[in-house]
Amino acid sequence: MARRAVIPLLAVAALATVGCGSQGIDLDSGESANVQAGAQLFHDRCSGCHSLSTVGAEGSAVNPRDKEHTDGPNFNDRREDANGVLYAIRNGGFSGAIMPENIVTGQDAEKVAEFLAKYAGRNAP
Repeated sequence: MARRAVIPLLAVAALATVGCGSQGIDLDSGESANVQAGAQLFHDRCSGCHSLSTVGAEGSAVNPRDKEHTDGPNFNDRREDANGVLYAIRNGGFSGAIMPENIVTGQDAEKVAEFLAKYAGRNAP
């Protein structure tokens, strides 16, 4: 009897979780394995400080007055090329800010750079 009561509660909890604004990775169909891996790496390692809706990342400040020292660029609005991304990864950003150097390295860094070069700046004018 108690088991029957738990199942509807689990279903409600699952629906509530889906409706809380969490978003997974949403790439264009047929995306390469490198870009998919780069998106996952960005989500896992960069989303705390950067925003990019494609991976559900909301780490940047929406209002510049609310910006914290650890807030990175909003990649919905900022375009990037792969070389610039690799430079920022290796050097802790462009301005010597708080970004950790080499947060990803080697092929992982190249995958993140390829992903950002394709998806960053989609809302830019």
